[in-house]
Amino acid sequence: MEVLNYIVALGPSVMMPIIFTIFALFLGVKFGKALKSGLLVGIGFIGLSLVIGLLTDNLGPAAQQMVKNFGLHLNVIDVGWPAAAAIAFGSKVGALIIPIGLAINVFMLLTKTTQTVNIDIWNYWHFAFTGSIVAVLTNSLGWGMFAAIINMIVIMIIGDLTAKGVEEQLGLEGVSIPHGFSASFVPIAIIINKLLDFIPGINKVKINAESLQKKFGVFGEPVFLGTMVGAGLGIIAKYDLKGILTLAITMGAVLVLIPKMAALLMEGLMPVSEATQNLIEKKFKNHGKLYIGLDSAVSIGHPTTLVVSLILVPITLLLSVIVPGNGFLPFASLAGLPFMFVLIVPVTKGDVFRTFIVGLVIIICGMLIATNLAPLFTHAAKVVKFSIPKSSTLVSSLDYAASPLPWLLVMLLKFKYIGALIISLLTGVFMLFNRKRILKEENK
Repeated sequence: MEVLNYIVALGPSVMMPIIFTIFALFLGVKFGKALKSGLLVGIGFIGLSLVIGLLTDNLGPAAQQMVKNFGLHLNVIDVGWPAAAAIAFGSKVGALIIPIGLAINVFMLLTKTTQTVNIDIWNYWHFAFTGSIVAVLTNSLGWGMFAAIINMIVIMIIGDLTAKGVEEQLGLEGVSIPHGFSASFVPIAIIINKLLDFIPGINKVKINAESLQKKFGVFGEPVFLGTMVGAGLGIIAKYDLKGILTLAITMGAVLVLIPKMAALLMEGLMPVSEATQNLIEKKFKNHGKLYIGLDSAVSIGHPTTLVVSLILVPITLLLSVIVPGNGFLPFASLAGLPFMFVLIVPVTKGDVFRTFIVGLVIIICGMLIATNLAPLFTHAAKVVKFSIPKSSTLVSSLDYAASPLPWLLVMLLKFKYIGALIISLLTGVFMLFNRKRILKEENK
């Protein structure tokens, strides 16, 4: 555990090359190729981090200015994912989640209740967050670990169920995205997407990145879409001409650079992916296809994800004012909106209009959940001694405190054994459903 905690503390850009190199060697890849694979993955993550940092550094001040322009005064302050991660890894649940999470993954593979080899260890913090919140609620490490394990099992299965869409729509062959934040919104996306099929007129609307590019020619390409949306955000933020142009060019750059960095990461991933498939063919002839579970950062470069996310930044601020019952003031999490849509895009098959409609629903739900969990979130943040802004009495975050799954687990576990029984039964049925699907695929 000390070794794992030390590796995690190095950060994703260092942790991932180490894990990938070791994993590749374990799979039988030659040392030189394994090392190169690990380094390319690390470089890809660094590239993605730099571009996402560019997005955050430029979008954050614009969002803050919009907050001032709109005169928003809400009592729950958005402290972003760092606070949620601090709650997760600053607790006893966080100290145990990595070895237990790995054991759960192996158990699910052996019982054929998952097809995902989840090596995205950094984002185990999503599972630990749920467990930490429940541990604070119940004052019990046992209940906290139960919640974390259930959270992981459900997200792993959602990762399986969306894997084909990730391959087809996002172009990530052999990859699944068992990312807590991204995967939590998939059930809502499926429901909304299906409902749209029954609304006359609406069900005929089709807008995707390819059709935009065909319709608008060169002006439909990501670089121009990003530039135009960036300029619009600058205008709403009431920037001067220099500020508007700077934000416009920066957003255009983000939409171009993220896919290129993701492609570099995928280049490093390929030897590991190929070796995994070869190992499966040799050692697990009856196991079927397995996927490598990665951070959703590898797939936020889809034009639909980025365009819809940028458009929803000012709309999210507006919704925070007009949605009844909301007390959450979105700010620090706004730059992370693309992560909400990574697994929604495969559900909507890249349709911009449908992704936007789903986005409106999940943001409204997310803000209400973040408001509801704010007292518990704030208490947990104080327990791990996270520095809360002096002007704040309540804090929360879109990632991961606005996600339906942890909220549902917290609500049910207020009733402890009764809630645990309901959760266990539903999770067991979900696992059996996934096992039946996996076995059916193997028998084709």
